[in-house]
Amino acid sequence: MRSLFKNATIVTMNPEREVIQGDLLVDGSQIVALGGVIDQPADQVIELNGDLLIPGLIQTHIHLCQTLFRGQADDLELLDWLKLKVWPLEGGHDPDSLYDSALLGIGELFLGGTTTIVDMETVHHTEHAFEAILESGLRALSGKVMMDDCNKDIPAFLRESTDASVQESVDLYEKYHGKGNGRLEVAFTPRFVVSCTDTLLREVSRIAREKNAFVHTHASENLGEIQIVENTRGMRNITYLDKVGLTGPKLILAHCIWLDDAEKDILIQTKTRISHCPTSNLKLASGIAPIPEMMRRGAEVSIGADGAPCNNNLDAFREMRHAALIQKPLHGPTAMPAKSVFELATLGGARAIGHEHDLGSLEVGKKADLAVVSLQGLHTWPKEHVDVYSQLVYQATASDVRLTMVDGQIVMKDRQLLTIDVPRLKVSSTKSLNRVMGRVGLL
Repeated sequence: MRSLFKNATIVTMNPEREVIQGDLLVDGSQIVALGGVIDQPADQVIELNGDLLIPGLIQTHIHLCQTLFRGQADDLELLDWLKLKVWPLEGGHDPDSLYDSALLGIGELFLGGTTTIVDMETVHHTEHAFEAILESGLRALSGKVMMDDCNKDIPAFLRESTDASVQESVDLYEKYHGKGNGRLEVAFTPRFVVSCTDTLLREVSRIAREKNAFVHTHASENLGEIQIVENTRGMRNITYLDKVGLTGPKLILAHCIWLDDAEKDILIQTKTRISHCPTSNLKLASGIAPIPEMMRRGAEVSIGADGAPCNNNLDAFREMRHAALIQKPLHGPTAMPAKSVFELATLGGARAIGHEHDLGSLEVGKKADLAVVSLQGLHTWPKEHVDVYSQLVYQATASDVRLTMVDGQIVMKDRQLLTIDVPRLKVSSTKSLNRVMGRVGLL
């Protein structure tokens, strides 16, 4: 399939950060030409009339398993949010409810121009979320959550033994890693130090290095979490993760809000990837991560929305806006300029997952993961003489995305999802939510 986009404003994010006018041609899953007038045959021609053509947005911390529980855990701090609502609800999932939850999240992501995610599922039924990813056309680095520290706060239906957790994670990796023309990659995803034994984390470190696989977990999101880690491990989060061999460029750490100087040094020196989730951090009252300082010192940073119950949306445009705005009262108006923030959502995400060679920018030879952003609304008008990055970060919204393409396949066009049956999903997901809430006694 050859797709020709005509008359676009192309936000390339190439090394020169060029914004060019013209056409872009996709052949199969790759970009084969861009810029100027392209006069070549194509199976479909999409007229953009000057609208923005951007790299597909990449979110590096998402919980598709939680989308079903949007609005069920509001106005709580992290540890209560987990204990009272999210852990019981996750534990109530069955195969169909997890599939529905994943599809709900994927549909929302496509409607907002997100083409790639780093995802953390729940303890059981992960293969059903993987099937939703493969069927819908999303690109994802995803894994089964690992929780073998069976303390009293973890519901019985979320508990697992160390051996079972490791074996199931390895089995999923062997079966699914690289599926869907490489769109699905599998990571090892221990939830956080609080819910994992030392034995599990050391084994994850060993296996991930053996397989050259990514590890994705949470760290230093909440002061109460850090106190628990200090009480049980005798040191702070990042220091402990470094001790068990998990830090490095194949570790993606969500949040990293409360860091001491030694931990900041570890993250920078080891090139550990940081996923910044500003909206979630605000809603759970967790805090504001020291992102400007970390970036100034060379840290690798990207952005993510986190899960729907702690954010209530999976909108990368809101995350970009929040990432820019929340630092300005602390560090001044130029602390997080729009251009830098847009890079976090594109090339930053690509670097985080080791795909800067084929994702994160619009260049010949790269994957055809892209989105079209319309500037026809009154909230983006007038559109002349305005910096394009300011338009994307401060003005545009997810509803301005009119087309999303992943791996050369159009998955959303004119606000219609093409790979997800929305009426069926609405009916099925409503039934799934009622079933799960009834199962865990929250109805």
